[in-house]
Amino acid sequence: MFLEVSAGRRTCLRAALALLPASRIGASWAQAPALLLAGRYRPGIDLRDWWVSEKYDGVRAYWDGRQLRTRGGEAIAAPAWFTARWPATPLDGELWAGRGRFEQAQSAVARQQPDDAQWRGLRYMVFDLPTHPSSFDERLGELNGLVASIDETWVQAVPQRKVGSDAELQALMRQVVRGGGEGLMLHRGDSLYRAGRGDDLLKLKPHEDAEARVVDHLPGQGKYAGRLGALLVETPEGQRFALGSGLTDALRHNPPPVGSWVTYRYRGLHPGSGLPRFASFVRVRLDEARYRTER
Repeated sequence: MFLEVSAGRRTCLRAALALLPASRIGASWAQAPALLLAGRYRPGIDLRDWWVSEKYDGVRAYWDGRQLRTRGGEAIAAPAWFTARWPATPLDGELWAGRGRFEQAQSAVARQQPDDAQWRGLRYMVFDLPTHPSSFDERLGELNGLVASIDETWVQAVPQRKVGSDAELQALMRQVVRGGGEGLMLHRGDSLYRAGRGDDLLKLKPHEDAEARVVDHLPGQGKYAGRLGALLVETPEGQRFALGSGLTDALRHNPPPVGSWVTYRYRGLHPGSGLPRFASFVRVRLDEARYRTER
C-alpha cells in the first residue's frame, strides 16, 4: 500500500472496490456461462452476410432464466423489479448506462445490495439467445419478439443493420466513435451460438485493448517517489510487463489491489517478445470475478 489519504479524498475506484468481498477478486467460479466471444474484424469478408451493431461499453450480463450473472458466473444483485417480467429463456446482453458511462454501470453491478437509483439509469441491451438452436438470422427475429413481450423500457433489443462495403462499415464506426461510442460488433447471419472465441462474432474499434491481472505494485521514482510507479501485470498467456502510462495521481496514491484485473489499451505487439506496444492503463474491471476476454 502506498500513501493513504483521508476518507473524504478516496477515489471512486476505492469506494467501488470496497463494495466487493475479497472472494470476488481473482476467484474462480464454477457457474461461469459458456459465452460466444468476439474475434477481431479483418477487411475482406463479404459483409452482405453480416449484421452490424454498436459495441456497448457496459457490463456483459447473462440471464440464465432466473438470475443475472457476470461473464465469470457470479450472481448480479439486480433489484427484483428490474427482472420481474423476464422469461425463463436465457439472454445474452450488456448492462449499459449510456455512452461514456461505463463506471456508472460497473458501480451498480459491484454492489451486493442493489441501489434502485443506480439501476434506474441502466438498460439491459439484449444481443443474443444463447440456447436457441438456429442461426443468428432466425434468432434475431425471436429475440426482438421476446424483448417486445417483456415490455419494459430498460430492456431493449440491440439494433442491428446491414452494410454493403468495408468503406461504409468504417464510416459507421467513425460516426459511432465521434458520438462517444466504443466501436462496432459484426455477427454472421448464418452462424449458430457457439461458446468460445471464433469468427462468427467480430469487433471493430479504432484501437486494441485487452485485460491483465495485477501481480505487484512497482515503486515510483522522482516525482512519483513514495507512490506507485507502475503496475506489474500478467496477461492470461502468462506474460508480464509494467503498466505505468495512463495512471492518474489518485491511482498512484491508491493502486488497484493485487489480484484485480485491469483493462489496458495498446498499439500492436513487439515482434520479438509479443508484448503490447505503447500500453496505457484504461480502468479496473470490477465486474470480473475471474478473467473473461471481453465480447
